[in-house]
Amino acid sequence: FWAINSYVAGSYDNEEDFHHLVNQMAEKEKDCANRLFYLALPPSVFKPITSMIKACCMSPTGWTRVIVEKPFGKDSASSADLSDHLQKLFKEEQLYRIDHYLGKEMVQNLISLRFGNMIFGPTWNRDSIASVTITFKEPFGTQGRGGYFDEFGIIRDVMQNHLLQILCLAAMEKPVTTSPDDIRNEKVKVLKAIPSLSLSSCVLGQYCGDPDSDHPDARLGYLEDPTVPEGSSCPTFAAAVLKINNERWDGVPFMLKCGKALDERKAEVRIQYKDVPGDIFNGGTVRNELVIRVQPDESVYVKVMTKTPGMSFNLQETELDLTYKSRYKDARLPEAYERLILDCFVGSQMHFVRSDELAEAWRIFTPLLHTIEQDKPQPIKYKYGSRGPPEADTMAMQNNFVYTGKYNWTAPVHT
Repeated sequence: FWAINSYVAGSYDNEEDFHHLVNQMAEKEKDCANRLFYLALPPSVFKPITSMIKACCMSPTGWTRVIVEKPFGKDSASSADLSDHLQKLFKEEQLYRIDHYLGKEMVQNLISLRFGNMIFGPTWNRDSIASVTITFKEPFGTQGRGGYFDEFGIIRDVMQNHLLQILCLAAMEKPVTTSPDDIRNEKVKVLKAIPSLSLSSCVLGQYCGDPDSDHPDARLGYLEDPTVPEGSSCPTFAAAVLKINNERWDGVPFMLKCGKALDERKAEVRIQYKDVPGDIFNGGTVRNELVIRVQPDESVYVKVMTKTPGMSFNLQETELDLTYKSRYKDARLPEAYERLILDCFVGSQMHFVRSDELAEAWRIFTPLLHTIEQDKPQPIKYKYGSRGPPEADTMAMQNNFVYTGKYNWTAPVHT
């Protein structure tokens, strides 16, 4: 693989350098030449780079496609400015705005689970579901990259893109077909039904060091990262409650939670069902949950009540478990970027973000982000390696999520 790579050095805005790049490509190209440009670059140079690609580097004999890596702007205005610039240069079918979470196995599986199984469809609504929680946890801090992180914060880094995309797939209506535009049309409809977020619907946190930890990184708080501006109020944890004002989801809270320096590495969708009406077990039941675990240990499991084995008639909580490493022992799950770059080669935009979808996502989050930047509310401190601010758990309880703490899922041991 390395043997077929070649490299051309040049500046971002020098037309002569781009002509040199074209000449180098032409030497290697044959009859039909397709060109794919991946902008794994600082966002500040997206405009000059794409202008040069359009002016100098379009393929004369095949297709030309451009992959744009996030962040797609910092708010509605900057995102619209970038989108307008790109749309003047390229057609929408040439643009691939990449969000690597859309390439993850279990995120892509959401559509199959929802619309390929009769068992879930009839209960996938406000009549049966109490709340939906979408969680992203990292067990490490900024690790010396705090200066970059501080420019964006956890909401822009994770919530406004990765978690909101998962929400769309969990909440959207059934598309007419599995074509990319039919799926993305339904995602846009969901986003349009979500009111913009306010600070009162959020909990913001910032990690501090744990002096008792044996790990040197854990003893350092966010503000002790030498690359972080002194006294920064940038949140490293955020929890937000979104509402979807449509017939299916009216009244069901969708909680998005994400943070750094937490107690574990995890990304999941947790759909908690309502209490069983007409309880005949004297309060012995707990709510059913459907959990789609994105990482690690990709799995789908349903928490159900069953009779304890033996002579007694007591109830216990257990799960119906599909853990991929156990069920598909020899299956190879491609990396997210591997899937998505292959999609670019074949021209499938199903797992990429469309411009109108992006605009709606920023509409939801921009008022909140501007409030945080202008008012600089002090985030709640939480200890490195904890679950995050307790206020986030309180907010979840106030939004119809019931945590019993009686049962923890563990990934099955596979041989």
